[in-house]
Amino acid sequence: MKKKPEAVNAVKVRKNVSAKKKAPVERKGLVSRVKGLFGGAQLSRSIGIDLGTATVLVYVQGKGIVLQEPSVVAIDTNTDRILKVGIEAQQMLGRTPGNIAAVRPLRDGVISQYEVTLKMIQYFIRRACGNMFFPPRVMICIPSGITEVEEKAVLDAAREAGAQKTYLIEEPVAAAIGAGLDIYAPVGNMVVDIGGGTTDVAVLSLGGVVVSRSTKIAGDKFDEAIIRYVRRKYNVLIGERTAEAVKKQIGAVYDHSETACVEVKGRCIHQGLPKVITISSKEMIEALAEPVTAILDSVCWVIENTPPELLGDILRNGIVMTGGGSLLYGFDKLISRVTGIKTRVAKDAVSCVAIGTGKSLDHLELLHEGAINLSRDKRSRM
Repeated sequence: MKKKPEAVNAVKVRKNVSAKKKAPVERKGLVSRVKGLFGGAQLSRSIGIDLGTATVLVYVQGKGIVLQEPSVVAIDTNTDRILKVGIEAQQMLGRTPGNIAAVRPLRDGVISQYEVTLKMIQYFIRRACGNMFFPPRVMICIPSGITEVEEKAVLDAAREAGAQKTYLIEEPVAAAIGAGLDIYAPVGNMVVDIGGGTTDVAVLSLGGVVVSRSTKIAGDKFDEAIIRYVRRKYNVLIGERTAEAVKKQIGAVYDHSETACVEVKGRCIHQGLPKVITISSKEMIEALAEPVTAILDSVCWVIENTPPELLGDILRNGIVMTGGGSLLYGFDKLISRVTGIKTRVAKDAVSCVAIGTGKSLDHLELLHEGAINLSRDKRSRM
């Protein structure tokens, strides 16, 4: 018995409808299979790097600071092979055999050993990003007084290290953002960022730097000053790591009621034998006087060259200190006494630059890749 034409048409319609319903399910399965090819890896990430002279901090967008390690690299001098990076390399400082050199490839806030810095950036990017399909977009903070040649070296190193796109941000701008200041308002804010290699002093308003000064006197110079003081007063030679430990334990630039002391082990210059001495926090004030005075001069210079309207805002809002060097006891009190402006140390001062760099990752679409602006007249701010 033959089916009527109407019945045949009804069957065809039902088949077409069922086929249309099944199609999305098939496409969904295809997408799942494609995603499975990447093993759950993220396609790309945006990361911010505080490429400091003493410490490297890496901020991953959406995660925060994921890595904080010393910027030290251990190299086999016979083969030029990188052996260790970060904490493990720092433990080798002053303790290596003849064929191994533990070096710090960044000096005074800029790259001093390009190839070693390149390998170090590669290592930190790989550790921070893990399994990725596309290379990350990277934002690196730089000192405000950096030259065009030094700026280009940072860009080239980041690109060769595997960055998809590289952006630069000035350290005082990143520090202000990380300290929670509203730098985009028509109000003056003053930041003193004391890092390991450089000290950046800047006045910011409307999202830019109005007046700034960068000096290559910071944490490393503090260590050198302590080494010189101990050698001059006690005839004892101590190393960089010992000086840094003394600075962190009892470092002070201002008088306080409670005097702290620490035992220091070194080598007697005259006898050549080990010697133990005791140093007090009051002696640190004398030991650190020279580098601290240079930083105070930079702060006063920036204040003298700040427009009067912005200076009124700074008197009202005060000065904000960031960076590891700002943690020396009494540094905020000393600046407040010298300038007459209330001064405070930012919360989590060591990480402020990295946090500010990370927050700036949310606005990458508004920035140009590469140099921050090589055509700007830096001399007007220095």
